[in-house]
Amino acid sequence: MEIEAREEVWPLKETFRISRGSRTETRVIVVTIHDAGKLGRGEAVPIRRYQQTSDSVLSQIELIKREKNFDRQRLQDLLPPGAARNALDCAFWDLEAKRSGKRVWELANIRSAVEIETSFTISLDSPERMGAAAKSASKLPILKLKLGGDDVDLSRVEAVHKEAPKTRLFVDANESWSAKHYQNVTPKLKALGVEVIEQPFPADADHVLETLDHPVPVCADESSHTTADLPQLKKRYEMINVKLDKTGGLTEALRLCQHAREHGFKLLIGCMVGTSLSMAPARVLASIADYVDLDGPLLLVHDRDNGLTYQNGKIGLPSRDLWG
Repeated sequence: MEIEAREEVWPLKETFRISRGSRTETRVIVVTIHDAGKLGRGEAVPIRRYQQTSDSVLSQIELIKREKNFDRQRLQDLLPPGAARNALDCAFWDLEAKRSGKRVWELANIRSAVEIETSFTISLDSPERMGAAAKSASKLPILKLKLGGDDVDLSRVEAVHKEAPKTRLFVDANESWSAKHYQNVTPKLKALGVEVIEQPFPADADHVLETLDHPVPVCADESSHTTADLPQLKKRYEMINVKLDKTGGLTEALRLCQHAREHGFKLLIGCMVGTSLSMAPARVLASIADYVDLDGPLLLVHDRDNGLTYQNGKIGLPSRDLWG
């Protein structure tokens, strides 16, 4: 078995802004596993929030390459959750699909819907610019708005609602809110039809959610990584955002989804900004989710060959030439 890993840089159509910063490109790690004439691929996005860089992820993969006779199951013990394990794990799933002649969702025993509705992200900006972006995307079924915890958050959502009054809305604070801000804006967001508030507080301070009303369901993102996190989230959140770059791949993501349902959580399947090769494994989970946010390729100047199809806010199934 031969493992190759490389960094790729993909430019974005527009600057992507959240409360923690902005970017004009995304850097991904692509892993390719060659074994007995078959090839499996996986893609992951190093997350700065967790001190991951392309170099650190590539170094983890280089160390793994020294291991003898390891497989996808042993990988779960060899690497911690994160981008490096995600790229390898998804490459193993792709390889298993090629070996078996089955699709990954068949291997995972999931009945996969042919089309799945996804949200589309509008970056953090002024109310006027976010409203203009919403007007351009007003025919899409769901918009996800990045907010910043400042005095114009409500104006941002009002501007979007004005320009896209029929579109369903989520908001994502990326840990930027205070308890006072939450209390001030949440009832008004409910009145504007906002369906989900994602990660309002820093992960190390989200215990405050146990003392606050939840007129809008709250979704954990930075607070939720793997199955081990679920018990402490029970009294704080109604939903979790499952991202493969946090779980460390599809293997743990499947386990997390199962246990989250058992704990009574709703599921949002999310992503970092990556190509269709990053989205394809998460697309497997989309058929068992309540909400889907897999719009990464739509933010790129161009996607890779054989990418996922996006039509009218819905994602098709990945082709065999792409993954799985």
